[in-house]
Amino acid sequence: MNGDFLFKSGVFAGIAGLLFWLFQMFGSPEKNRDTPESKPVIQSSGNARVPDIILPESEGEIIHHHWFSLAYNEEHEQAEWVAYELNIERLDNNNAERPNTFRPDPDVGTGSATPRDYTGSGYDKGHLCAAADMGFDNRAIDETFLMSNISPQARSFNMGIWRQLEEKTRDWARKFKKIYVVTGPVLSEGRKQIGENRVTIPAAFYKVILAPDQGQVIAFVLPNEQGTGELPDYACTVDQAEQYTGIDFFPKILKGSKEKLESLLEIQKWPFRN
Repeated sequence: MNGDFLFKSGVFAGIAGLLFWLFQMFGSPEKNRDTPESKPVIQSSGNARVPDIILPESEGEIIHHHWFSLAYNEEHEQAEWVAYELNIERLDNNNAERPNTFRPDPDVGTGSATPRDYTGSGYDKGHLCAAADMGFDNRAIDETFLMSNISPQARSFNMGIWRQLEEKTRDWARKFKKIYVVTGPVLSEGRKQIGENRVTIPAAFYKVILAPDQGQVIAFVLPNEQGTGELPDYACTVDQAEQYTGIDFFPKILKGSKEKLESLLEIQKWPFRN
């Protein structure tokens, strides 16, 4: 009987050892970390999926979120710019649910503005990177509600000409397959401040759009008020947008022979009618 017990014990120990070896080889995340199925989720801080080549040059604190990057201006308690890629594949998978959960951005080292800063101000919490641009992924759209991506916008502006430009930007992403977008407030002419954190009310907003495969670029500067014209009326050159904002747009792309694009306004290359 003792021999039978020892035999069974040996078989059990062998099976247990085999299972342990299989777990180490195939079940351990550390061993399997290089396989596509088990790669760790990219965290928001320091691991941006935004190509570095599209980032502007400015003075703010650079924050990398999952699908967009920004430069936070502590003096004005909002981003100087937000940069991201927009392409047709993402827009064709625009199924994420809009969360509407505005909240401070924990990645801003100096602390971001809060939703309370806007309470009773009469200004909308206006998205810089539009929520609809990030509707392909639950995390992506959720991060657009961080207050670092929000700026005070007049209601008539937010729901009017700015929304038209956001929709037109998505139209161009579908047409050109891929575009790079840099957008934000014009802070040099801020009029007043709101909230405990003293968030500056921008006098205007800008959007600079580059279609890399087509080698063309366009910029817009729009007053933070109800629009009185059509979108082409607010178009300008990249050079003009840089003068308004003090930001160098696409410095790693618009250089050498492509630098001349900054002084060109070729509206005919950007269809405004669907």
